[in-house]
Amino acid sequence: MRTLFIHQNFPGQFRHVVQALLEDPAQEVVGLGMVDNVRAAADYAPPRLVKAGYKVQPPPAEGSRIHPYLGDVDTGVRRGQAVARAILELKKRGWVPDRIVVHPGWGEGLFVKDILPDVPVLGYFEFFYRSRGADVDFDPEYPASLDNILRLRLRNAQHLIALEAFEAGVCPTAWQRSVFPDAFKPKLAVIHEGIDTELLRPDPDAAVVLGGEEYRAGDETVTYVGRNLEPYRGFHVFMRALPELLARRPRARVVIIGGDDVSYGQRLPRGESYRQRLLAELGDRLDLSRVRFTGRLPYDQFIRTLQVSAAHVYLTYPFVLSWSMLEAMACGCVVVGSATPPVQEVIRHGENGLLTDFFDRDRLVDTVCQALTDLDRARFLRAAARRTVVEHYDLRTRCLPQFLGHLETALPVR
Repeated sequence: MRTLFIHQNFPGQFRHVVQALLEDPAQEVVGLGMVDNVRAAADYAPPRLVKAGYKVQPPPAEGSRIHPYLGDVDTGVRRGQAVARAILELKKRGWVPDRIVVHPGWGEGLFVKDILPDVPVLGYFEFFYRSRGADVDFDPEYPASLDNILRLRLRNAQHLIALEAFEAGVCPTAWQRSVFPDAFKPKLAVIHEGIDTELLRPDPDAAVVLGGEEYRAGDETVTYVGRNLEPYRGFHVFMRALPELLARRPRARVVIIGGDDVSYGQRLPRGESYRQRLLAELGDRLDLSRVRFTGRLPYDQFIRTLQVSAAHVYLTYPFVLSWSMLEAMACGCVVVGSATPPVQEVIRHGENGLLTDFFDRDRLVDTVCQALTDLDRARFLRAAARRTVVEHYDLRTRCLPQFLGHLETALPVR
């Protein structure tokens, strides 16, 4: 069986399923991604995996006649063309897949069915943008412009083309599936990528040194994680809550993990970051001697930081659910999460975590303080949080078998 995986940042969400397939000698796998990203992922090299790269043609020069709304579409078409050429090159070498798994979000899947019309394709569908009822109209502090709202129609074009052409798809959560058009939902199964609960587990003796300062399990350490520190993940709400939180909990220290770029939402003028803006806004009201910004951490340090956490804050717009929330739960964190649909799918208030209104800073402070003071309740929530992830999101016993099984049933080889 030959399987082609396509992801601009290969392996991306396909890391574990690729490794699992290659444990079977009868399986052949090729991973296709942007050439620079494939090179950067040199540490990901399961035995017998063949990696291939594609190059995207540069965009048109500034001042060209392309409409501003078409920027994402133009880039997607260029990616799709590059993938088509790469598949044709594989065919020239005598390698034709029996099935294809692709993340279509950046345009890679646009033309695969034109190059290989008889090969079944499964798409990994993360999110379908809407101008109302999800992320775009959620935060009044960062309203979307009319241009951005209109551009969403075209941003979804790549997904719509893929949904029409592909045989099947998966979404990582039920809420993420719910934002896709009803007409295509029968094609979409809900299968999460999975959390390695053997690696991510509680450690009552955990300790980590960050910036020369030691943090140990049992300390009043409040943690916050985002790939980047930005409003989509509630960074502005969390930062504005810190002065009151630190005043009420004089022994508490805060660890903030994440970069200064922007993954989602509005970008700031060149050279500015949301961290800089919030620090300038808060000024001397924030005791920076008790707040540690780590940037992005190596994964082992990231895990140890979760293991020492006394309360982990996870806030998000109605958008893609972060792995980090489930990773924190697997490590036995008391998660204080926003009462938004992606979080509410997993966390039930008072049963396996605590929920608070995304915008209510006072309630956020109160809830974090509860997590730090009611230690009996915290122990109950920690155990329940981990149990939730083990039972529903465990990589090896749940998600990986589900994905592999779905791959076999949804993409019958012709």
